[in-house]
Amino acid sequence: MAPVTATRPQGRTTDEAKRRGAPPRPRTKIGQVWHSTIGKKAIMAVSGLIMLGYLVVHVMGNLKIFFGPDEFNAYGHWLRVVGEPFMHREWVLWIARVVLLTAVVAHAVSAAQLSRRDIKARPVKYVHKRPRASYATRTMRWGGVILALFIVWHILDLTLGTVNPDFQSGHPYENVVASFQRWWSAALYIVAMLAVGLHIRHGFWSAAQTLGAGGKGRDLALRGIANGLALVLTLGFISVPVAVLTGVVS
Repeated sequence: MAPVTATRPQGRTTDEAKRRGAPPRPRTKIGQVWHSTIGKKAIMAVSGLIMLGYLVVHVMGNLKIFFGPDEFNAYGHWLRVVGEPFMHREWVLWIARVVLLTAVVAHAVSAAQLSRRDIKARPVKYVHKRPRASYATRTMRWGGVILALFIVWHILDLTLGTVNPDFQSGHPYENVVASFQRWWSAALYIVAMLAVGLHIRHGFWSAAQTLGAGGKGRDLALRGIANGLALVLTLGFISVPVAVLTGVVS
């Protein structure tokens, strides 16, 4: 008698994978990118560069405060009417906000999921920390949390005026001065901008490596750009509360 060979019922492998807790394989290309580690790193890199571009534009606008209230308030008004009459009032501003919010959420979610995967892959902590890890690298996670909390505070302070008792709608110059004349508000802003600098210094370098811009001949230049961007943006943002506290801007 010929030996009887057992056959595995079709779909058994999928059922066993489900019982083991394995996630189903995404069917779409976008889903495959999102669920892959490389895809999440790419999303972090692209969203980070979008936020970096916003910071560059934002600090340039902030520095207009040194030219007086008329120019700074005119800049704030222009942000609301840019694109008119082709676009309705504040449409461009809201489009920018939606793009920025999408980038922030994608960046934060990707970072959290990658961090969770890293923890699961290494359930036992290293006995010795890597001596070459920079301070910025070791503080990226809590730095991101600080920045997320600061963004909420910043909106409540200078956009909605909820936590700014002297807030005047349509008067950004006066609102900035009123906020930073409170030393603790200025100190909070400065600490957050230092965290931004550390985040940019490491994040720009990581994004360049993820997107394939690194190389033996370019690494030194990329590190220089990362350090330069972090320094210039940090000093630019910090200069505003310092100027208000010292009376240069009043």
